[in-house]
Amino acid sequence: MATDFTYSIRTTRFDEDYSPSAGSRITTNFANLARGAGRRQNLRNALTMIRDRFHDLAEGDHPTPDRYTVELDIVSADLHLDAAEGGAGVPLLEMLDVQIVDTATGDRIPGITGNNLSSYVRDYDFSVVLPAHAASGGSGAPSDFGDLHGKLYRHFVESAAYRERFAQPPVICISVSTSKTYRRIGERHPVLGVEYEQSDYSMTDRYFGKMGLQVRYFMPRGSVAPLAFYFEGDLLGDYSDLALAGTISTMETFQRIYRPEIYSAHSAAGEVYRPSLENQAHSTPPVTYDREERSRLAVTQGRFVEEHFMTPYRTLLDQWAVGRAV
Repeated sequence: MATDFTYSIRTTRFDEDYSPSAGSRITTNFANLARGAGRRQNLRNALTMIRDRFHDLAEGDHPTPDRYTVELDIVSADLHLDAAEGGAGVPLLEMLDVQIVDTATGDRIPGITGNNLSSYVRDYDFSVVLPAHAASGGSGAPSDFGDLHGKLYRHFVESAAYRERFAQPPVICISVSTSKTYRRIGERHPVLGVEYEQSDYSMTDRYFGKMGLQVRYFMPRGSVAPLAFYFEGDLLGDYSDLALAGTISTMETFQRIYRPEIYSAHSAAGEVYRPSLENQAHSTPPVTYDREERSRLAVTQGRFVEEHFMTPYRTLLDQWAVGRAV
């Protein structure tokens, strides 16, 4: 029986020379941009979008349009199932870490990790567990949906491996839900922008809640739709404006690529906003991305996780999870 789980972390620079390794998850968002004959131009265009958006958000902090550069690293975490015996590592999650370089002084400014978080267990939950629940006649999600994932996530971010590498917990920034209506409220932040709220949490909100994360929705200055920010602590007080600008520029760029109907729409969200993937009045960014292929790969990945992780280690995982708070 495992005494505890431990983790190891490795990083890979995400730049125009990036090429996914054989062990990369096939549904990882950033890996999808690095495929095919046009992969280098694809990556270059995406990174240019991130850089330009960062300088737009940070314009009050520097006198020239090229004061800062944004560097991205892919953070890959492996779970070791038996700490006592140095058990073999199992890929757990991947995310992007942002670093900001001041070209005038040479200083490196810590950004925020958690960008584009993706995990094997989450793939399994949404691509295998949820469809099976619906097929059996169940509504919504199973009562324990996301419990194991939440416990593994909390254990990882509280681990020595994570704390030795990162000074602050992750912030996860994703698209708002197309099933919900958002209403603008009074809060306004110089970088995060205007705040929105909704009357009821989405399934994703509840799933991230089991990871110990709360959510707020902000539409940054110059954006056309709010983003969902999942965090612990104080989103407005714990992170610098430049760090928040790094996360916004990174994740808004990915959302403009993956959901242009929402984040490259021709008109901005109003006081009351319901996002829609049916919106035809939008622009398409100069980055190639096959959304239908990614949906198919998500199912393939979920089944792979079921076969190679969830099924063979189910007893071990259940034993470990007993008594741990969600």
